[in-house]
Amino acid sequence: METPLKIVLVSGSTRRESANTALLATVERLIAGRAGAVDVHWISVGELPHYERELELARECAPVLAAQALVASADAMLISTPAYNGEMPGALKNALDWLSRPDGDAPGALRGLTTAVLSASPGARGALDAQVTLKTVLGRCGARVVEHPPVAVGNATALVQPDGLVTDPGVVDALSGLADAVLAAVEPRETVLV
Repeated sequence: METPLKIVLVSGSTRRESANTALLATVERLIAGRAGAVDVHWISVGELPHYERELELARECAPVLAAQALVASADAMLISTPAYNGEMPGALKNALDWLSRPDGDAPGALRGLTTAVLSASPGARGALDAQVTLKTVLGRCGARVVEHPPVAVGNATALVQPDGLVTDPGVVDALSGLADAVLAAVEPRETVLV
């Protein structure tokens, strides 16, 4: 039996009815329709405490340990971010700080991980500006950022349907292309023990 690919989805928004979460839910639906076995998992950035070195050294924070183990065992990750003053939200940066931390001789969970970035906002630019910093931070964490035309969905709040998905044909096509690029870019990486 084929081992399923493990894909992690991370919304940079903590809002319950977030357009970024809706985009990722739509990606999850699109991936489920692809050939081959895929397991999709979510990380909620709002569940992670503010990074503190003492908390890291104690290695007792269950949400952090679970997120690190999940990402360390993943084949790919997709992150959708809003823009707060033109940058990614602090909660998302905090999550990346946790996920980048090495564990003894083991590298951080992001090292070598195939990762794609997308964004959404109520504004016309679709939080495109936030993608620049997000990609820079991911690169510094050792993630393999997928090269793909930017997927930045403007006026996104109006596109979210009552079921929490996005059905706009142009957006769905862009998300489908990004999902294909991620699946095509997945490469084996060294086992990361967290």
